[in-house]
Amino acid sequence: MTRSTTDEAAVPPLPSPKERRRLREAKSLSEDEVAAAVGVTRATVRSWETGRTSPRGRKRALYVRLIAPEPAVKPTTKPTVVTAKAAAAGARPAADRPAEPTAAPAAAPPATDLPEAPPLPQAPPPTSDARAGAETADGPTRAPEAPGRPSGEAEAPGERRTSPAEAFDELYARTAPGLVRQTYLLTGRRALARESVERAFELAWQRWPEVAVDRDPAGWVRAAAYEYAMSPWHRLRRTHRHRDAPPTEPGKRALFDALLELPPAYRRTLLLYDGVGLDLPETAAETEASTPAAAGRLMTARAAVAERLPELAKADSPAEQSALLHDGLGGLARAEHVPVPRPARAVRTGSENKARLWTRAAVAGVALLIAVTGLTLHTAPTHYEQPISPPERVGGVPPRGGPQKLTAQDLKLQKSLSEQLAHGPERLVPELR
Repeated sequence: MTRSTTDEAAVPPLPSPKERRRLREAKSLSEDEVAAAVGVTRATVRSWETGRTSPRGRKRALYVRLIAPEPAVKPTTKPTVVTAKAAAAGARPAADRPAEPTAAPAAAPPATDLPEAPPLPQAPPPTSDARAGAETADGPTRAPEAPGRPSGEAEAPGERRTSPAEAFDELYARTAPGLVRQTYLLTGRRALARESVERAFELAWQRWPEVAVDRDPAGWVRAAAYEYAMSPWHRLRRTHRHRDAPPTEPGKRALFDALLELPPAYRRTLLLYDGVGLDLPETAAETEASTPAAAGRLMTARAAVAERLPELAKADSPAEQSALLHDGLGGLARAEHVPVPRPARAVRTGSENKARLWTRAAVAGVALLIAVTGLTLHTAPTHYEQPISPPERVGGVPPRGGPQKLTAQDLKLQKSLSEQLAHGPERLVPELR
């Protein structure tokens, strides 16, 4: 029995790994409950939410339906009653009457004061090359529609589509300067911060078909920059072995020292939540930890920083602590002079050159391995030859046995016996002389 393709087409598209986790936690589902409902292990669900693997077939359909958000219930409209007096006055029903203007809500405070540009609301639609590379193991991923264009509407005749290079340059211009300052707060090294951000964007350009369709391209690059900056292998490099000089202002220096004394995981959690302004589930997803673990790290980090900052310890609530840390980290990031990253075109060119270099190195390595293997097969012996052991002097051997050397008398007797014939009875009679 074959399965029709209509069943697979009916399955909704699979969300991004961060979105999968957010949808699961929005429905108050644990990893064990999802694993039991789909029929897999908890480790498999965690690998789905981190992006290492993706569900397929029937399990994919069950997983998507399980974490799908509840459909919004539309309120039923009540029939409008128009009185005779209102009808005579030419009044319209309430349903046809334009909505009355309401007071605009107060502007919410910005999510972060760090100099990071807000993430792109939606990645520009990739070109045919990007769409061809955006297929995952579960099938082709539909590219998002261009901002401001309704779904299914054809492209305008005179409208120019954004190229991948232009979309990358726009993302780089918006996020690179702020990411350098964030990474400096994370590592305390200006040169390493610039190198990490440029390395993250080079990796993003190499995987641009994947980054272009991501829900948060800036978050993708930020996670890559943080991972590279916090690698322990940088301690072996002489240029990044010691931290740069701290700020001269006492308050900022205390915050800077307290931040760098935290363990790397706690420092990253504090910077993402209180500095960048991510919520707790997104912070947990980016640090690859559970939400309770991320909350515990955040509380421990705040307590450690509060020991160094008296004004933070006097805060009445966690919300006030978060606001103070947000302002302090933002001011510290803006006050420090960090190096400006290279232009976007230079980063793209460097990424392409590195990819080309690694490709050529891989081809050369494979060719060298084939040549060495062929030479070995040609010169190797076809049969086994037992090696000849080297000579050695042996001691303690007894002298040679057997008869001794014949004397002259023995030789004369032997000659006489050989010349005379020995036959007859005379053999028994001795000859007297």
